[in-house]
Amino acid sequence: MVIQVFRKLRRKLDSFARQFDDCIKTRPSREHMRTYLNGQLGPLEGKSVEPIALDAGVAPRTLQEFLSLHRWDEQGVASRLRQLVARDHADPEFIRIGLIDETSFAKKGVMTAGVQRQYCGSTGKIDNCVVSVHLGYVNGDFHSLIDGDLFLPEESWSQDRDRCRAANIPDDVVYRPKWQIALELLKRSRNDGVELDWITADEFYGRSKEFRNAVSDMGINYVVEIPSNLSGWTRMPRIQAPGAILPSGRRSLKTRLAAGEKPARAVSELWERGGPSWQTYQIKKTQKGPEIWHIRETRFYPNNDGVPGREGRLIIARPALGGDVKYFFSDAGPEVPLKRLLYVAFSRWHIERLFQDAKGQVGFDHFEVRSYVSLIRHLVLTTLSLYFLCEQTARLRGGKSVVDPLSGEDGGRGAARPGGRAEGTQATSREGRRQDRIPATAKREGGVLPRQTEAAPTAQRRNRSTESAAMSIKNIAL
Repeated sequence: MVIQVFRKLRRKLDSFARQFDDCIKTRPSREHMRTYLNGQLGPLEGKSVEPIALDAGVAPRTLQEFLSLHRWDEQGVASRLRQLVARDHADPEFIRIGLIDETSFAKKGVMTAGVQRQYCGSTGKIDNCVVSVHLGYVNGDFHSLIDGDLFLPEESWSQDRDRCRAANIPDDVVYRPKWQIALELLKRSRNDGVELDWITADEFYGRSKEFRNAVSDMGINYVVEIPSNLSGWTRMPRIQAPGAILPSGRRSLKTRLAAGEKPARAVSELWERGGPSWQTYQIKKTQKGPEIWHIRETRFYPNNDGVPGREGRLIIARPALGGDVKYFFSDAGPEVPLKRLLYVAFSRWHIERLFQDAKGQVGFDHFEVRSYVSLIRHLVLTTLSLYFLCEQTARLRGGKSVVDPLSGEDGGRGAARPGGRAEGTQATSREGRRQDRIPATAKREGGVLPRQTEAAPTAQRRNRSTESAAMSIKNIAL
């Protein structure tokens, strides 16, 4: 979408901004917020404070002070945005997917809050950068970022409180593992009325048993990627409770595997021989043709400090044309169809595209601020700009997805849209979308989704099913 079209949408933007006025008490600060949003959504090449201010005829220093010194409730603004998501984008016809991921911003110098040499995804190497963790949201044809927070490194920042105070980092802001930040984002969103049916995340978060168990305990199902060296068992091994007599004659002090049980094996060692048969699924359609993956799944008990953890479903996904094998783990029970798990697992393209649009369209990585408060406020305001962009793009495209599915040229990380429609096509009515929806009527009970009642197939579905059966290829779109 050409960003200049938003020149014609300033009235809508002003109406949108008015919904946050009670979080920003003074009129000058409200005007500065509108200036910032207009600048981010406008055609400027550089979208940091100075070019935005100069384009609007505002002194750059006053806009800098709006971010760093003015009294307004940035967390209240963020909370209001999530309330709008819960009100306007919780279509019960579609499942609600939460997407956890992080992004990085390459920076020079050592003064910006949270900056240090660490892995920087934007440069693809260890680099000087700032990292933030985010929660994305998908419901039908709508997607957007809805929350985010700064990752504060432990040794170089959290343990150096003098350095933190120099960057205006409050004393109660300390190091938290990224998975813990992600959980806090989920809790904040739930408190603001955003309900999620599923969570998906990459292997960095999927490897954390604390993250997985906490998500499950919140009553949300997950499908997360896990690293190939995560180990476990495909059947429940016998265990010895604390107090059992060991061969040495001493009593064990903790739960451990019973004598004779096989040790846990890495998931990469579980799929090459034997096991369940492979099934073939079309994950998405690209300009180069359908993207096909071979899939097999089994019950799995992840290794939890030498003993089996909570039971779940291990999914091994191998691209038909070669490439890296992916491993996914889900807490969903056997009643949930495999294609639903695949749909969720491969929906992570949404947040990758959201980061791309946030940086390419609204200046997510254009900030030149250093203080903690300014950085957090920039993240909040950029999330607002991206949300407005997503809403208006969907409206102007008549209900089409905010962005087209990523093509095969983009690395094959995208998933099929609901209904598996070919790229460049769209549903022409609500009824058309309803035929291809993923139903969200089931509620999570006892840690699993109850069995879904399949609707009678339409003629179109029957034809598609016949073709898929002939090819032995299934489509993940429901």
